[in-house]
Amino acid sequence: MRQADRALVPGGDLRTRGCGGTPKKMTTGGKILVTGGAGYIGSHCVIELVKAGYIPVVIDNFHNVIRGEDGTPESIHRVNQITGTDIIFQEIDLLDESALSNLFKEHNFSAVIHFAGLKAVGESVQKPLLYYKVNLTGTIKLLETMRTYGVKDIVFSSSATVYGNPSYLPIDEAHPVGSCTNSYGKTKYFIEEMIKDLCYAEKDWNAVLLRYFNPIGAHESGKIGEDPQGIPNNLMPYISQVAIGRRQYLNIFGDDYETCDGTGVRDYIHVVDLAKGHIAALKKLKERCSCKVYNLGTGTGYSVLQMVKAMEKASGREIKYQVVQRREGDIASCYANPALAEKELGWKAHYGIDKMCQDLWNWQSQNPYGFSKNEASNAPSNS
Repeated sequence: MRQADRALVPGGDLRTRGCGGTPKKMTTGGKILVTGGAGYIGSHCVIELVKAGYIPVVIDNFHNVIRGEDGTPESIHRVNQITGTDIIFQEIDLLDESALSNLFKEHNFSAVIHFAGLKAVGESVQKPLLYYKVNLTGTIKLLETMRTYGVKDIVFSSSATVYGNPSYLPIDEAHPVGSCTNSYGKTKYFIEEMIKDLCYAEKDWNAVLLRYFNPIGAHESGKIGEDPQGIPNNLMPYISQVAIGRRQYLNIFGDDYETCDGTGVRDYIHVVDLAKGHIAALKKLKERCSCKVYNLGTGTGYSVLQMVKAMEKASGREIKYQVVQRREGDIASCYANPALAEKELGWKAHYGIDKMCQDLWNWQSQNPYGFSKNEASNAPSNS
């Protein structure tokens, strides 16, 4: 971290230096710890935190993050460029209790936004113990450290995977949870239950659990976006890599579902809309809300073929695809009822499918290999 550009002035206000080296005042809403804040959603959230007047403190263990030339995550280096600030960053693994404790000694956090965790669905099925160890044990150590230092407000990055196969559509927060189809989803469900139990047992805790649907897109600058390591697990990064020429074609798993065109339908949400949902959640915590759960989605479902066409429009390129057999466990449709978030958080998704694809293509076209310089270096650093 380039400490030379940072200054702490009398009264504890953080000042950040502009391009000419002159400190500029940043209104502070308090320090927010962002675990996994160098990742796709976390880095976009950090930008929104700065814009809202908070001081984000980012920790990450580089498991799925590209290390920049100065040793910090390349994503955070670019967030610094976008925001004109120098984000506080420390390389910490949540399983390292000593490092966590030292972090909380150093900073007076007003709340925590918890993104950190393993997230590859397919890998979680093959390595369940790893996912339970990292995601569950890491969260327990985080919550224990928070309690020790009197930080009892948390926003948790959950997922619509906790709903399992939908019993009805659109999915609202009253939909049954827990019938998850993979270990990744189960860890999200178990963590939700842990936090709910904690808030019930200790009344001074407050939590907002945000169930994401399908975040896509990128910051409009094109400087940061989703950078999957290896073969993308999600549809839109795969489509964009076909458009840029890194992949030959897209496999569409089934075209015989009961949907508008036979391909699977999902609720896609712009990652910036999603990030803004976390700012709304922090405001909710100030109401001493105990434990609240909200869906973050648009409420509109789009099919795979609709997303292919939208990306062709955004990129001006043909996206080749072939239809193959259905994947086991895939469902026809899944989309949110986001009405509760609008009612209680004052939050609503604003960007549509065209904007999502335009910003994704802007990111992909400026960064063909993501945060790396070429395909060979497109791997996270754990050194």
